[in-house]
Amino acid sequence: MWEVPLTAQTTRSRRRLPTWVWIVIGLLLLVPVLILSPFVAPIALVILVTGIVSLSRGSRTWLRLKSRRAAIGVTAGAAALLLITGGISAAALAGQAEAPTVAEPARFADSSRVSPATAEESPTPTKTPKPKPTKTPTPTPTPVTTTREETVTEAVAFEQVSVEDANLPRGQTAITAGGQPGQRTLTYTVTTVDGVETNRELKSDVLTVAPVTEVTSVGVYDAPPFPAPADSGCDSNYADACVPIASDVDCAWGSGNGPAYFDGVARVVGSDVYDLDRDGDGLACEQ
Repeated sequence: MWEVPLTAQTTRSRRRLPTWVWIVIGLLLLVPVLILSPFVAPIALVILVTGIVSLSRGSRTWLRLKSRRAAIGVTAGAAALLLITGGISAAALAGQAEAPTVAEPARFADSSRVSPATAEESPTPTKTPKPKPTKTPTPTPTPVTTTREETVTEAVAFEQVSVEDANLPRGQTAITAGGQPGQRTLTYTVTTVDGVETNRELKSDVLTVAPVTEVTSVGVYDAPPFPAPADSGCDSNYADACVPIASDVDCAWGSGNGPAYFDGVARVVGSDVYDLDRDGDGLACEQ
């Protein structure tokens, strides 16, 4: 509870300080308050809240205020101090936010070189573009071209001929000379690019081994015809004996009437034109 102040009985009057002295004292106290405004503002806020609580509850709180008038004075002073220091702190923070950072000194031009018209305008900081990394071009490989000579051998086929041979019977053939293949040497100029063949040109073509021709003999000999047998007067249908040639021949020992007769035994080799083999055993005039 607030204490009721007793009526002061002064035996003598106190001398009051002039007003200008209080003004000077206030100004002197204002300087450290301005300097220490970031620290004074929280303290003033705490005192302001405590004064409001003290007035609302009518208690002395931790400030130990003896009267309501003292509580009102302390609360009003704390409010004024909070307004002053809070405004100073806010202005200081705003100035720091607008001030350029140390890392960006190059964005502002020299004041000695800025024209008056430019100085009045607030400079707009421009963001310097970062240079893009330049890709190093991949070197194009140079193709390697080489030229070399290549020798190749090829077989040469032999020819086949036929000749007539009068000593060889007709229809027969014989190889009188065997054929042998020859050999040809070819030289090429070969061009390659990076190991891959791109061109092949014939430089020379030489027949190093000549082929041997194969000769085949074809027989054309015809044997002369056999001479005709001399006329012996004997019938060729009978052998081993001479059976005469006549209109009819009978066995000499038989009863036939001729006109010719055969005396002996003959072997039938053809047709029994005279019917001399009566028993059919292949023998003519057998008794």
